[in-house]
Amino acid sequence: MKITVDKIFKVDDGSRMKGSASVLIDDCFKITGIKIIEGKEGLFLSMPSRKLADGTNRDIAYPINSETRNMFNEVILKAFEEEE
Repeated sequence: MKITVDKIFKVDDGSRMKGSASVLIDDCFKITGIKIIEGKEGLFLSMPSRKLADGTNRDIAYPINSETRNMFNEVILKAFEEEE
């Protein structure tokens, strides 16, 4: 599987959210709305989610195993760090 960063948007508003990303998977499937968040142990990704009627959030696109999650982290966070 090839993950390519399509766009990176940096945010500098003093919040924990540092940016967002959209990616292409194998140049045929696009995921938008991936948030880049500053946590206690560094940056991490929050996958796109939708707010439900009861006020909770549910991820709508996400890796189903740690190997794939690590691939997303590596590609997106590297592109985020390289973005000016």
